[in-house]
Amino acid sequence: MGKPLAEARAEVEKCATACDYYAEHAGDFLADEPVATSADRSWVGYEPVGVVLAVMPWNFPLWQVLRFAAPALMAGNAALLKHSPNTTGCALAVERVLVAAGASEGLFTALVVAEPDVPAVTRRLIDDLRVGAVTITGSERAERAVGSASGDAIKKSVLELGGSDPFVVLADADLPRVAHLAARGRFLNAGQSCISPKRFVVDASVVEEFTRLLVAEVESLTVGDPEAEGTHVGPMAREDLLEGVNRQVEASVPGGATLLAGGERLDRPGTFYAPTVLTDVAPGQVAYDEEIFGPVATVIAADGDDEAVRIANDTRFGLGAGVWTTDPERGVAVARRIRSGAVFINAVVASDVRMPFGGTRASGYGRELAAAGIREFVDVRTWWVLDEPAVTAPASE
Repeated sequence: MGKPLAEARAEVEKCATACDYYAEHAGDFLADEPVATSADRSWVGYEPVGVVLAVMPWNFPLWQVLRFAAPALMAGNAALLKHSPNTTGCALAVERVLVAAGASEGLFTALVVAEPDVPAVTRRLIDDLRVGAVTITGSERAERAVGSASGDAIKKSVLELGGSDPFVVLADADLPRVAHLAARGRFLNAGQSCISPKRFVVDASVVEEFTRLLVAEVESLTVGDPEAEGTHVGPMAREDLLEGVNRQVEASVPGGATLLAGGERLDRPGTFYAPTVLTDVAPGQVAYDEEIFGPVATVIAADGDDEAVRIANDTRFGLGAGVWTTDPERGVAVARRIRSGAVFINAVVASDVRMPFGGTRASGYGRELAAAGIREFVDVRTWWVLDEPAVTAPASE
């Protein structure tokens, strides 16, 4: 799907880390938890739901799969994967790897489904009594369909949708360092990441200097063959995705946004879109109101911390957020007022297997990774044991 080699290798290593993590910690996460009650023995147990159905996207085609599969399988479930059609090879590769690692045939199954049949097949799978939970990372349209079907079937679901993550730069931030990380964070995977910083909300007193530095960083990125060493930005994953991003950029400029870099398809074979920077971005413009899932950075000026918080929250989404400042306590104070599933102070937002991952509002619900992630794929069971039969019944339910 166009990922540069360095990023592809990093994704593979991250998958291995997740597998190692759950192999080491799943027993502790799912151990019976004794509770002191009037029973002779009582505890909380965590038991598998049966089969977990996963509908996964193309942008991190190995990591998205393993971050659900490792905890789901370690919790004692089987797994079905419906991957994106343009990364079917990755789905089948994961299945082969798991079998080679010792998993029983059929414990993890990648389903190859013709694209027109996906809605009907997914619905039938969710309705199947053997499927106990559903997890999906994808578009809002797909997640509405899966979430609705899961609700109809009364099945547990985890939804991770998109994000329009704010990257808040306060007036005291170290601008050269922040601009460098801003460019690398935004254009990772050609900007096709749910948690990449998409809206650079910058204090008005430093927005001009930050923008100058950001444009310089963006123009230094090497766009090219993803299989060539030294490539920073590869092609977008599909033609339709490139066309969609280009429409969003072209619609924003007449509305008042200023194009400072990129803004066009590159004249070479493949789906290459020039790394793009838009400034003077404001409400009413497509670049402000919509998530842009591609290599486009938008810069929005904010008049002080309060205004930065207001802009950061002026979105339907709530996946990740970042705040940059030389005063970390000030950064924490600002971040407490931003609604998001994760917030990073002076660091680019990224998932970490040791920490729960998920969103708020239109970015979804439920959590992946860490203890919270494995417990999404189990039934929590209450155990109450008396050594002799009770002599009285409860006076209330």
